[in-house]
Amino acid sequence: MKAMVIGVDLGSPDYAANRQEFDMLATSAGAELVGEITAKRDRPDAATFIGSGKVQEAVDLCQACEADVVLFDQPLSPAQQRNLERKLNCRVVDRVALILDIFALRAKSHEGKLQVELAQLQHLATRLTRLWTHLERQRGGIGMRGPGESQLEMDRRMIGSKVKVLRERLQKVQRQRVTQRRARARGAALSISLVGYTNAGKSTLFNALTRADAYAADQLFATLDTTTRRLWIDEAGSVTLSDTVGFIRELPHTLIAAFRATLEEAIHADLLLHVVDASSEQRDDQIHEVQKVLAEIGAADVAQLLIYNKIDNLGISPRIERETRGTIHKVFISAQRREGLSLVRQAIAEFATCAGNHATNDQTSEFE
Repeated sequence: MKAMVIGVDLGSPDYAANRQEFDMLATSAGAELVGEITAKRDRPDAATFIGSGKVQEAVDLCQACEADVVLFDQPLSPAQQRNLERKLNCRVVDRVALILDIFALRAKSHEGKLQVELAQLQHLATRLTRLWTHLERQRGGIGMRGPGESQLEMDRRMIGSKVKVLRERLQKVQRQRVTQRRARARGAALSISLVGYTNAGKSTLFNALTRADAYAADQLFATLDTTTRRLWIDEAGSVTLSDTVGFIRELPHTLIAAFRATLEEAIHADLLLHVVDASSEQRDDQIHEVQKVLAEIGAADVAQLLIYNKIDNLGISPRIERETRGTIHKVFISAQRREGLSLVRQAIAEFATCAGNHATNDQTSEFE
């Protein structure tokens, strides 16, 4: 599908990197980028976000490159989206809708599809008026005034009912996950979850450690469905390792809410392996974004180990960095080349030993 991209620079020093990320999102969704416009603004225009001058420029370019869709690298209000579509005479997809579309494309499991559908319906509910004003424009106002309003209310009720059903199904999934976690806890297995920015290499590391065949690719949101495997580590014994969905800047809140059952693997983990793309110039910002989402889902206090992946792109060797107290804080690896995996195992073993010592001390204090 031919797509034109409209980017808006609101003065962020990282705009170039954020724009590159958005282009990756577009291509991940299957778009063929045929044109682009960048607007610089101090603040968004209330009606169209980019202002009338840039809108006319976008109209001309959209017609010249015969774009099927216009992708907007910022979240749009329903009114802004409606106004842009009227002027461009073309479908407009903002950042939130594009991410939702990619999630719908990637979801494979029953649970993943339920979560994505719930997020899409919640997003659609705010844009029903836009859909019906389009219908009125295409077919004329005669015969559409009364039925249009009643149809809108019917759609709202249908979406509300569907959202309720999906939430009930996801609550059932959540209860099943609680049961599974209790079973693992009875087995006294250390629970570890992989978290990190999208495309940091979590699934590649997961496969390298567990010899599993979870889908891994150099694309955004390659993994949506949580996969859990058992892993034996000397000095730590049997541990469970879970691969989770990647995070991204300004991850839509509807997605965070919908994927809560999946993300709870991180909340209830004993240790988070926070995988970072060491070769990315935005790695510090990406770490910050992941920490924001972890705080939002209630996992900010879970112990973390930073895994700096893709060091082969930097030409550096695997190594461990420790804090002043001597505990391992960072591990530098290349999951793709399977370099430094023994250091990850060593870090997990040290954490397990430390956690075991704390548990023993706690039990001793209880009996004193």
